[in-house]
Amino acid sequence: MWRSGFLQGLLLVLVITAALSVVNSQHQARKLFISLQQEKEHSRQMEVEWGQLQLEQSTLAAPARVEKIATQHLQMQFPGKDQVQFIRLAQYHTAHEAAQRP
Repeated sequence: MWRSGFLQGLLLVLVITAALSVVNSQHQARKLFISLQQEKEHSRQMEVEWGQLQLEQSTLAAPARVEKIATQHLQMQFPGKDQVQFIRLAQYHTAHEAAQRP
């Protein structure tokens, strides 16, 4: 008789343990799901920020803006025709090799 009581007690403990395990698993799953949702939102925010940064970069690097800053703030100007020299590749290599000789 004590055996049937012992078995019932053991089964009760096992059922309670299994139920607590299920509850714990569900809780962990909910926590992980919430974390996943937060990371997805963070990813979306990062994508929006990346798009904004790309737009800002393209605006800041626009050739007209660079030219305006170069002429107004740095007092740069295009070289005159007499200041431009064209060098052929063969001439460059010959001159470069001559400069490398001791």
